[in-house]
Amino acid sequence: MRRHQLAQMLIIGAIASAGGIAVALAIDWFPKVGSTQARDVDTLFDVLLIVSVPIFVLVQSIVLFCVWKFRMRPGEELKDGPPIHGNTMLEVIWTTIPALLLVGLCAYAYVVLGDIEEREPNTMVVNVTGEQFAWTFQYPGENGGKPVRSDQLYLPANRPVEFKVRSKDVIHDFWVPEFRMKIDAVPGITTEYRITTTGDVRNYPVVCAELCGLGHATMRQTAHVLAPSEFETWMARKRKEAETTT
Repeated sequence: MRRHQLAQMLIIGAIASAGGIAVALAIDWFPKVGSTQARDVDTLFDVLLIVSVPIFVLVQSIVLFCVWKFRMRPGEELKDGPPIHGNTMLEVIWTTIPALLLVGLCAYAYVVLGDIEEREPNTMVVNVTGEQFAWTFQYPGENGGKPVRSDQLYLPANRPVEFKVRSKDVIHDFWVPEFRMKIDAVPGITTEYRITTTGDVRNYPVVCAELCGLGHATMRQTAHVLAPSEFETWMARKRKEAETTT
């Protein structure tokens, strides 16, 4: 009888887990991919879903099955359940398996983190400054020339970019959701992260992901990813403007 009940619980849990994984993977959790790092992050998220959904669904299925199967029936109000002694082997198993899962997932996440933070050749540096309630962007000057400043972010397609992020006042958080990367802008220090834009020529929102004051919701600008030739044209025009500005 006990084996039959255990088989019932496991079958119900397995069916529910398969359905839960299918539903979780079918949901479009993130916006469009805007960087090569985004694909690695999305894959990591899918792996976490595949591992965590069955655990959650299986546990809930067993709990609900036990609530239904072993519920109190009329006439059993004063009955006491049979004395049950702990099962050492079962406790070892349900402690060891989660521990191994956590170690494996943490190791995989560490590898992904190392891959997405790796510096690539021909990386363009963009200095990002946050203040209440706007972002400004600065590109290093060419051959010792004046730096280029902009209140909008312009990037070439298919190009590694390193953002050096600072703040003039309070803590902000520089975030382009399509890049899947974000980092705090902290007064007094410089934080940084790297992405490589994809070949898509499009615009992405730049937002602040840290509550920074009454105007936090308005701290939004646009990241314009241009074709390399268009970006060079824009940069040449901005450099000329910078040289002629006193």
